[in-house]
Amino acid sequence: MSGRTEGGAVERYHLLLALLSAALLALLPTPAFAHASDRGHVLLLPTGYYLAGGAFAVAVSFLVLALLPHVALDKFWRRRLQLFTVSDGARTAVSLISFAGFAILIAAGLFGSRDPLSNPLPLLVWTLMWAGLTLLQGVFGDLWSWLNPWYGPWRLISGLLRAGDEGILRLPRWLGCWPAVILFFAFAWFELVDPAPDDPARLAVAAGVYWLLTFLAMLAFGYRGWSRGGEFLTVFFSMVARFAPVERNDAGRLALCWPGAKLLAAEPLPPSGIAFLLLALSSVSFDGLSKTFFWLGLFGVNPLEFPGRTAVIGSGTFGLVLTFLLLAAIFLLAVWLGQRLAGLDRPFGQAAGLLVWSIVPIALAYHVAHYLTALLVDGQYALAALSDPFALGWNLFGTAEMQVEAGIVAGAGSAWWLWNVQAGAIILGHVLAVLVAHRLAWRLHPRPARAALSQFPLTLPMIAYTVFGLWLLATPTVG
Repeated sequence: MSGRTEGGAVERYHLLLALLSAALLALLPTPAFAHASDRGHVLLLPTGYYLAGGAFAVAVSFLVLALLPHVALDKFWRRRLQLFTVSDGARTAVSLISFAGFAILIAAGLFGSRDPLSNPLPLLVWTLMWAGLTLLQGVFGDLWSWLNPWYGPWRLISGLLRAGDEGILRLPRWLGCWPAVILFFAFAWFELVDPAPDDPARLAVAAGVYWLLTFLAMLAFGYRGWSRGGEFLTVFFSMVARFAPVERNDAGRLALCWPGAKLLAAEPLPPSGIAFLLLALSSVSFDGLSKTFFWLGLFGVNPLEFPGRTAVIGSGTFGLVLTFLLLAAIFLLAVWLGQRLAGLDRPFGQAAGLLVWSIVPIALAYHVAHYLTALLVDGQYALAALSDPFALGWNLFGTAEMQVEAGIVAGAGSAWWLWNVQAGAIILGHVLAVLVAHRLAWRLHPRPARAALSQFPLTLPMIAYTVFGLWLLATPTVG
């Protein structure tokens, strides 16, 4: 009986490979179309070919992985290049310096320039931290554990109070990281929907209140307890750091590994962790979608006469929630179908909690594609503003008089290389996601045929999401 069952699985496996190959033949290059970018120039690139090529690359990666022997893939992922040891001795000092800088930035937001492009607070929060530090986390690992402005002050105060590392209260186990999910949604809403997230004073109040409430929660529940379940930046950055090719063990020894290799050893996430990762991807996806002519047209907004963010608060809130719900439904349905095809060897929650780690490369790729132009231009404004945080004519770092080269993202030549970098990031992110998902599937289904069958339903949404991401880059937007 088991032989017939396994034989049927193999037959279905080969049938699905044939169906996917046939689908690839249908993705032949289409005629070129001209699209207007959000910078006001016409993107004269064969975007139809890019869409088909991106979908083809993701689909072929699935086919190749389905045919490669498991032993070869396992050796590939396990390779490490040992480096040197980094101790935690200076971590408290680095965090205290970060806290001092944060306090100065809050003061600059309250008492400095009202111009978001000359006040360092919004430039640091939205550009250097949210856009830039996320990329650094994905390359060098968990820098945030050193740079965050809570660890150093917590070490000092908890030592004076003799409160211990665990705090005086315990978070319920069932709570998971739902507080971080709620706070991350509030952060995404503030960034994407609030009428004035760049207003220095408004941002200073929000950031200052959040720092204080987080610090009190860390004193109550312990630094580690609240960082893992409630502080959304730490939860987000630690998830992104798992993709980095730099690995650090408990003894502080650094090693180089393949990008995404650390994801393969991760434990299955609880429902709250699944929701957090899906929210991270859906929020940056909606950020791009909300500025398109297509989305604004659905709500009767003329994109050529954009009335401002105040007029689209309702549609923005609805879209942020809807994007998350749709993405979660598609992901969970794909995992369920994959489990049905391969046989329900493991509980559905365990499968979803493990396979959701494959979302990390996609979320990081969308982050690169979406924030690249802002990082290149606003990063220059940030360097200038940091030299004169209170608009008093200072030049602390010799950058206050630097000329901002906005032309780096303007013109036909810039459009060409920006599009190719952004499109390449999205395609590469999805290919890496297929690689990670395939290896994670082996933990759920050790038999090759069953592992490949379980990944087929998840690969189809990844192909569709690749096309969606490339379409977002090419379609006309406001801003």
